[in-house]
Amino acid sequence: MNFLDLIWLIPLFPAAGAVMNGLAGKRMSKTAVGMIACGAVLVSFILSAGAVAQLAQLPAEERSHEVNLYEWINAGPAHTKSGDIARFAVSWGFLLDPLSAVMILVVTGIGFLIHVYSIGYMHEEDGFYRFFSYLNLFMFSMLTLVLGNNYLMMFIGWEGVGLCSYLLIGYYFLKKSAGDAAKKAFVVNRVGDWGLSIGIMLIFVTFGTLDFTKVGEAVHRGLEAGSFAIGDPLFVGMALALFIGAAGKSAQIPLYVWLPDAMEGPTPVSALIHAATMVTAGVYMVARSNWIFQMAPEAMAVVAVIGALTALFAASIGLVQNDIKRVLAYSTVSQLGYMFLALGVGAFAAGIFHLMTHAFFKALLFLGSGSVIHALHHEQDMRKMGGLKNKIPVTYKTMAVGTLAIAGTPLLSGFFSKDEILWKAFSSAHGHPVLWLIGVTVAGMTAFYMFRLLFMTFHGESRVDHHAAHHIHESPRVMTIPLIVLAVGSVFAGYLGVPAWLHGSNQFEHWLEPVIEPLPGAAAEEAHYSHAFEAGMAAVSVAVALIGFYVAYSTYYKKSDRAERTAARFRGLYNTLLNKWYVDEAYDALFVNRAKDLGVALWRFDARVVDGVVNGAAQSTVSGAVGSGWWDRWIVDGLVRFVGGFIKTISWPVRLIQTGYAQNYALVMVLGVLFLIGYALWGNP
Repeated sequence: MNFLDLIWLIPLFPAAGAVMNGLAGKRMSKTAVGMIACGAVLVSFILSAGAVAQLAQLPAEERSHEVNLYEWINAGPAHTKSGDIARFAVSWGFLLDPLSAVMILVVTGIGFLIHVYSIGYMHEEDGFYRFFSYLNLFMFSMLTLVLGNNYLMMFIGWEGVGLCSYLLIGYYFLKKSAGDAAKKAFVVNRVGDWGLSIGIMLIFVTFGTLDFTKVGEAVHRGLEAGSFAIGDPLFVGMALALFIGAAGKSAQIPLYVWLPDAMEGPTPVSALIHAATMVTAGVYMVARSNWIFQMAPEAMAVVAVIGALTALFAASIGLVQNDIKRVLAYSTVSQLGYMFLALGVGAFAAGIFHLMTHAFFKALLFLGSGSVIHALHHEQDMRKMGGLKNKIPVTYKTMAVGTLAIAGTPLLSGFFSKDEILWKAFSSAHGHPVLWLIGVTVAGMTAFYMFRLLFMTFHGESRVDHHAAHHIHESPRVMTIPLIVLAVGSVFAGYLGVPAWLHGSNQFEHWLEPVIEPLPGAAAEEAHYSHAFEAGMAAVSVAVALIGFYVAYSTYYKKSDRAERTAARFRGLYNTLLNKWYVDEAYDALFVNRAKDLGVALWRFDARVVDGVVNGAAQSTVSGAVGSGWWDRWIVDGLVRFVGGFIKTISWPVRLIQTGYAQNYALVMVLGVLFLIGYALWGNP
């Protein structure tokens, strides 16, 4: 079987599952709904694995396969920047290359595990079929995004995941907070989508095409011919517009505020959004557009700085949060900052590598937190947990693996990908020691807040409400088996990218080389360092992470009042971090309330001016109609009635003699004749 020609089926099966459950799920059993949803994603994963296996057998320079189903749009002509005349031609097509291969395996593989987990987690929820219909639709949208062979196809998937995030975050729509969070995610992402749409327009105006491969070829040709120049303001604007879209979807400063509130949705949704689908879309899009970003070093610097600041900013908030899911949410924002730091310094492969490893351990951590919440009957405050490691041992052990991985423990997946980013931030031609220092600092903060989560949740004395304490139990196997599989991935996924200083060949970076290759003249010559120096830099990051672990251990594992004393000593800073730097309040004051004020002002203008004019015109029309009616009734009709009445009045003597009898008429005639005779005889003297 030629799986490469069947890649168009990969997004089709989840779409079919979404339609089946959406239309008929209410009349089916929950078992049937779950089997349809999970089966659809499993088939997509099998097709993905088969296609990637066949792609890997091809020579590196031939690892690209397109399937065009039909021509979707053909309009034009249009003039491009190079002076050519091009038609706006877009095909409904799919592209499998090393980059999209990584993405579809992550999306379908981890997405399938999340679907299986959801069967147990959502079993008692109302709207079970609706949830799985949305979940399948989410998978369809994300697979369309990463498999589409042009920017417009990607944009359709991009908008699809935005819609699905709105539906899933607002799944508990009867809760006001869930509805508000869904609207917030939708509106904030519209800001980013505005930037992406402008970037796509600039791409077509510049290259005359939206196909990924043709855009890459056009950049290479333009550089060779001298029609394009590195640092061209057009490319800088194009790259920054695309990055605005990426910042919205992947929660970077200043558009990150929707992601923590996304915790209002069910926990499997959090895992899907934060690990395998939506938030990775921005990272994928920037990596896919790497030729454009390489043409704009200034834009790459912006990406690196924003990524580093986002990583640091979000990690600082995660230090003091008490909601288990919100700690993980800010951890996601911070780790996404790591990925954009890598992209900004030109380490596109390192960014995608961290995307892959992060998908394993972040999905594990979110699903593990869901298992904790499930055991505690929806309690999410870590201050009301503790002492759970022996009561839910599988959840504890798997979450411990995820914590070790995200903290960068040597030989686990997070260590390889995180240290590759830190090394590139230091050694790359686009890197800088300050970026490396921020990254290392974030590594220590990550270790602290993740072990703080682990110790507060599973260790120490139980702080669980005594009514719930007697009912704590491990989650069913349908929930724990995905945790175990993800834990295995969190350990071994990093071995795809073992660096040279550990005597590895960094297979992952070589795999992506056909898609991500430096443009000629786009990057300065990188400094060369010995493997010993690189190992020393890795040791520094591990040491900083150990410091973070030790602080968390001494504060939360042992019986200590250090946390309370530290919070009291730095009350202002603690409250600032606890309240997320008051960014939401600032946004409310600067944007939300101003938008509401504008809305009220426009409403008043509409009610008093627009409606006043309309109502005034209507009242004038009514008054005119009333006056016209009075004139017609009393003047026109009155005159007619007067004439008729007058004629009737003066004609009554005539009517007296108009009796209708012949003898009366004869008598009158005789009298008339006699009158005339008398007048003739005696009337004239």
